[in-house]
Amino acid sequence: MRLDKTKYRILVIEDNPGDYLLIDEYLHEYISEPELRHVQTYSQAETLLGQTQDLFDLILLDLSLPDIGKDQLLHVAQQVSQTVPVIILTGYPDMDFASNSLSMGVSDYLVKDKITALILYKSIIYALQRDKFLHSLRASQKRYMELFHLSPAPMWVYNLETLDFLDVNDAAIHHYGYSEAEFLSMSLRNIRPAEDMVFLEQAMTKMKETSNQRYKNIYRHIKKDGSIIKVEIIGNKIDFNGVPAEIVMATDITEKLVQLQAIENQNKNLKEIAWMQSHVLRAPVARIMGIIQLMQDDEMDHLEKESLLKEVYQSATEIDSVIKNIVDKSQAIRC
Repeated sequence: MRLDKTKYRILVIEDNPGDYLLIDEYLHEYISEPELRHVQTYSQAETLLGQTQDLFDLILLDLSLPDIGKDQLLHVAQQVSQTVPVIILTGYPDMDFASNSLSMGVSDYLVKDKITALILYKSIIYALQRDKFLHSLRASQKRYMELFHLSPAPMWVYNLETLDFLDVNDAAIHHYGYSEAEFLSMSLRNIRPAEDMVFLEQAMTKMKETSNQRYKNIYRHIKKDGSIIKVEIIGNKIDFNGVPAEIVMATDITEKLVQLQAIENQNKNLKEIAWMQSHVLRAPVARIMGIIQLMQDDEMDHLEKESLLKEVYQSATEIDSVIKNIVDKSQAIRC
């Protein structure tokens, strides 16, 4: 059998020398070079761990120590297990106590009479893998909290069943005007206009029926000062501490929509100007050019030329009117 060559750093807190020797023997059956540190009392362990908990990868803890009670020791183990996995060793099987220990964060609960080398080794490997996963989970939660609370965009988490707010970031508090306490006492219904409730209920029904995790739409929201804004919502379903929820990023697009409307109006005016230049203005210009050609005829009498001059004047007046309309529309675009 190939031995595990990982140099596990293990603190054994055990007041019975015979039990410690047995643990040492079991560990060496599966681990080639475990780095063991043995103390016999809680006070010795407290002094050692007080220096730094990074000295050890794992703690094997006997519950029957001479200087501390079992219940108190379990609370200590709960605190220590936040940074170092703890496996409890005991000579007394107590299923209720074992279940309570595991619920408090202890990695495993082993009865000494039932321990074998393989059971102890598997328990250690499981505890270390579980601790690695928990560290990864805590790091992921920390990154979420940083991204969530430091985001410049308003964000919140709400309960998909009740629509109550579960968490909210500083950007949302600043943009909407509600305090954190106010937000957390409210639901999505409180930031929607009364006339939009039917759309909210329809959206929530549709969201519950779909398997899609991501959601995007545009809604009207009410700020604390009563002003109504239009926001683009991008949401994603998550599990928030065991509660089915959705994390939402809300982008205020009110000004953007106003600007888009202004651009559409400008484009409309530009199209009208282009049409005037290509159609309305061309007709009187063409008329003037034709009249000028006729007036170049030397045989034309005075009355005929006078009539043509009136038409030139009328066409010029039309051109002047068109130019004024173009100028007015151009000024509207600049405004």
